[in-house]
Amino acid sequence: MGSATEQARWLVGDITEIELEQGAYAVWHDRAVFHFLIETEHRNAYVRQVARSVRPGGHVIVSTFGPEGPAKCSGLDVMRYDAGSLHEEFGARFRLVESSKELHRTPFGTAQQFLYCYCRLN
Repeated sequence: MGSATEQARWLVGDITEIELEQGAYAVWHDRAVFHFLIETEHRNAYVRQVARSVRPGGHVIVSTFGPEGPAKCSGLDVMRYDAGSLHEEFGARFRLVESSKELHRTPFGTAQQFLYCYCRLN
């Protein structure tokens, strides 16, 4: 980000608990957080955060491990999703626009399947 980091407002907190401003964000981008939420109540809290803090018509991009991704990451259990099961977690307020899968090569030389879903908030 270079010098643009000086203009960023950095927030640090547990995404299932932090108080985010309602309708403040046009874009929500998550790469590799949601799949660590293995408890239903944590996933529900995350989705509530997105629905509350992203403005109507906003863009939501979530990347998780795909159905053939690892069952653990950094020693932690994870959830794996296909486009349908990930979209089910978010529900009807989120219109699925596009999804894709990719193989990510780790610095250790292993491959991990990722799923990307792009939704619009109704």
